[in-house]
Amino acid sequence: MKNPVAPKTDAAIGKSLYTKHCKSCHGAEGYGDGPKAKEMKGDLGDFSSKVFQKQTDGELFYKTSIGRKDMPEFTKKMPSDEDRWLIVNYMRTLAE
Repeated sequence: MKNPVAPKTDAAIGKSLYTKHCKSCHGAEGYGDGPKAKEMKGDLGDFSSKVFQKQTDGELFYKTSIGRKDMPEFTKKMPSDEDRWLIVNYMRTLAE
């Protein structure tokens, strides 16, 4: 699946959406160390890692949309595909 939103497009919006929907578990820098992380089962991942960043945008979009394990699906909380793509783009910046 190809990301239809150009990288760096509306980076501030992507960061704002990440802060609202992802930061509580994944942490401000994406290390998986947010305040709710201890309540989750399994590894939340490190978004700055090479392993994480090696995933395609489509894989990240799918996981962000559908969820997995303790992570909820976000298609209802965030029905806009573009918003979820903006989060994918923001997650890419966490490796920089």
